[in-house]
Amino acid sequence: MKNSIKEIPLQSINSTSLSGTYQAINPGGLANACFLLRIINGGNTAITISYDGVNDHDAVFAASILEVQGPVSAIPNAPGGLFAAGTVVYAKGTAGASGTIAVAGYSQGS
Repeated sequence: MKNSIKEIPLQSINSTSLSGTYQAINPGGLANACFLLRIINGGNTAITISYDGVNDHDAVFAASILEVQGPVSAIPNAPGGLFAAGTVVYAKGTAGASGTIAVAGYSQGS
């Protein structure tokens, strides 16, 4: 581990594909354990977020961003709260007219 920040690949779905049931935004899960997770709702309808595909965990209004940051240390390998590598983020809602729903994240570089 280094004292640097590494981004994960941005993954998204089209908001027009929402059907009222949970679908994975990042089906392969997070590439790395992330201290910061950002869910960007570029659609024109509100969405509900789940981290297990079953339970409602959060909500993101239309054209809004949800940012969840765990505790961060500037010291490499120091303890902190991380979203585990492989975590899948799910969204549900009513299909929007346009826009995308994306997941972005940042991890401690290696």
